[in-house]
Amino acid sequence: MAFKRICIILLLVMGFSAKASMILLPMDETSQQNHLKAYGITYWALDKSYKANWLLNYRGGSFLLPDAEQIRRECQIRGVSFEVLSDGEANAILDEISSPSQNMENVILEKAPKIAVYTPPGKQPWDDAVTMVLTYAEIPFTAIYDEEVLSDALLLYDWLHLHHEDFTGQYGKFFGAYRNAPWYIEQKKDAEALAAKLGYAKVSQEKLAVALKIRNFVIGGGFMFAMCSATDSFDIALSAEGVDICEPMFDGDASQPNYQSQIDYNNSFAFKDFILERNPQVYEFSDIDTTNGRTILMDKDYFTLMDYSAKWDPIPSMLCQNHTQLIKGFMGQTTAFKADRVKSNILVMGENKQTGEARYIHGTKGKGMFTFYGGHDPEDYQHRVGDAPTVLDLHPNSPGYRLILNNVLFPAARKKKLKT
Repeated sequence: MAFKRICIILLLVMGFSAKASMILLPMDETSQQNHLKAYGITYWALDKSYKANWLLNYRGGSFLLPDAEQIRRECQIRGVSFEVLSDGEANAILDEISSPSQNMENVILEKAPKIAVYTPPGKQPWDDAVTMVLTYAEIPFTAIYDEEVLSDALLLYDWLHLHHEDFTGQYGKFFGAYRNAPWYIEQKKDAEALAAKLGYAKVSQEKLAVALKIRNFVIGGGFMFAMCSATDSFDIALSAEGVDICEPMFDGDASQPNYQSQIDYNNSFAFKDFILERNPQVYEFSDIDTTNGRTILMDKDYFTLMDYSAKWDPIPSMLCQNHTQLIKGFMGQTTAFKADRVKSNILVMGENKQTGEARYIHGTKGKGMFTFYGGHDPEDYQHRVGDAPTVLDLHPNSPGYRLILNNVLFPAARKKKLKT
């Protein structure tokens, strides 16, 4: 009887060990029906205290999760494709990835990062691609703005996205086209009231104070992601600290004479040698942006992701994970960055060599890191004020939006030193 009981127990143990123990979320082009929500599943698993593996360059940057019934259920609810693997199959994949001959790497994701989105009150999700894709992927975030930043609320977060903000105090340079529009008049009034409430005489001074707090957040070890005008206007504000670059229609007094000569490029994160646009009628901050001089046709507008060594350069490899290296271009107030305006210590992770544009760049500042991504909405080629929102259900496999979500998950990774 005892022998029979032992045999039954052994058979049960063997049966359990033969069962699947891992779930693969494939991220290649043909296997995954919803790439964007797959990031949300991975974030959800981390938030539930599961560990995850990011398999860099394996089938488009797939995710490996523990086999749990609630993870399977979430995948089914959210429409995310998954494959159930046995221990042996999972180990075979990890062995293949670890081979020195393979440009792949297994990165452990440990903890769901706390996410903040810097965005004005009252903005709709479709006003900002990051807010929109976080909502679509069901990744939780907290909206914060100037009051929270200036009261040091950034200390609560690991990852910060900058909405398409103007940190120079020039109200997005919308004056030329929209100065009589009710929404412009209202936004200007609200910005002036907020600056006064926070103790600043000018919006430009208040926005600089915010930019400096964000700079310190990055220096202290935070991760900052910015798109469109939040990229160059942030750097311009830092470089113009203590210099009045605003014309009277923006701040009530004249700009400082010869202010261009007083710009300090050492203070900027990513850009150098740029010339500011002095004309308040022109919808542009400086010559960092390439929008006005672009001649490329929409159907030929693509940029290429760089190919990095996953084992030696896991950070840019993580940020570039995708199911294609060729990404469809899209415009914005700041569409792309002139290559010769990007500092030499900045990684250009996505570029259009034909037009001399850097589209997707990354750098370090102090203990932290930042990524700048040109353009407004990866699935809305020429987004205009008042345009209908993008429906991400129509673009669940968007490679342009995947780049945003790579940045969202990046702080969850067990850190390895960047070698590039």
